[in-house]
Amino acid sequence: MTELIDKTMLMDGDAIRRALTRISHEIVEKNKGIEDLVLVGIRTRGVPIAERIADEIEKIEGKRPLVGVLDITLYRDDLSTMAYQPVLKSTQIPGDISGKTVVLTDDVLYTGRTIRAALDALIDMGRPHIIQLAVLIDRGHRELPIRADYVGKNVPTSAHETISVELNELDGDEKVMLKEIKS
Repeated sequence: MTELIDKTMLMDGDAIRRALTRISHEIVEKNKGIEDLVLVGIRTRGVPIAERIADEIEKIEGKRPLVGVLDITLYRDDLSTMAYQPVLKSTQIPGDISGKTVVLTDDVLYTGRTIRAALDALIDMGRPHIIQLAVLIDRGHRELPIRADYVGKNVPTSAHETISVELNELDGDEKVMLKEIKS
């Protein structure tokens, strides 16, 4: 039986807020504003992260970028190995993304497989001018050549560790924990 044991709190609510504020400023600076910018959150925790970044960008620019929601369930490369029936949730992309700057958002970047699936799903919906990636945590261990353009915190982890992100919108708490996997 596998057990997760809390090891270290990496970020509290204030640290998460500061990281997302910094990422928001970096997005505006790198893209020289928010013209044709669309934020797309990957379900589940990428969605509130996208919303929070959009809120911060609105404070900076006086205009809120469009925010979409992406369900990558059918694009996962491990779908055939799942023992259960996956639950499909809706994808909501605000209009045509062709020619737009799309910033994918997620909580943790690990192997890169989730992002690969998200890229496949996005490309099926149009041809963005550019796709960028914003993540709260980059924990390493890439299996695919994928990197984030915007990172809240880099956290090197071992194979016996995992990252747990809790956000008020979904979990009623606000923290990022490093947990140890005990078998």
